[in-house]
Amino acid sequence: MKDDMHAAAPGNTRLHMLEPSFFNRDSPALARALIGKVLRRRWKDQWLSARIIETEAYRLDDRGSHASLGYTHKRRALFMEHGGTIYMYYARGGDSFNVGAAGAGGEMRPLHRLCAGQTLLCRALALRVPDWDARSFDPAELFIDDVGESPELLIQTTRLGIPAGRDEHLPYRYVDPAYARYCTRNPLRRGQTVPEHYCWVDRDGKVVACEGLPSTIIPSST
Repeated sequence: MKDDMHAAAPGNTRLHMLEPSFFNRDSPALARALIGKVLRRRWKDQWLSARIIETEAYRLDDRGSHASLGYTHKRRALFMEHGGTIYMYYARGGDSFNVGAAGAGGEMRPLHRLCAGQTLLCRALALRVPDWDARSFDPAELFIDDVGESPELLIQTTRLGIPAGRDEHLPYRYVDPAYARYCTRNPLRRGQTVPEHYCWVDRDGKVVACEGLPSTIIPSST
């Protein structure tokens, strides 16, 4: 990963902002690669951080993708020549944070649920559509940090909130199994089975048989 990162915030060797080249890959591959990274946001002279434990991928020919609706100025971030451009929009009354890949493509909540879902993530990190839509990452304000964490196996399942008839069946959602119970909807919850509801994949997206996997990799469902 050394070629895909550089030191962020001069003098701080602990932070490693991903280079633009990191995002130049197919969207499902990028979605898997982002698991384990940390989103850093500087706000009011302090750094807010959120570990990426789940992602969803969308392709240009995917009817669940905004890009499939065609180019507009609002959706310009999805049609950039290179990946890594931030794409934000309003989803169900809240801000939604997304990152472009290369090519076609209330009440107090418990601490562990503060970032469960993209709108809550944006609220927790003070990310707003007018401030960040169609912008690139900035090492002084907002970037994704490579902290050296890359789970060997991921949970692959279908995406959330896709209307019927818009490729809702595509398995482009990826979850870090170690944090499955904290994500938007736990794919390992009671009643979910392999391969009907989800499967295990390696970092390259290849399906892995769950038989024989150690219990440390497969958490108990809740």
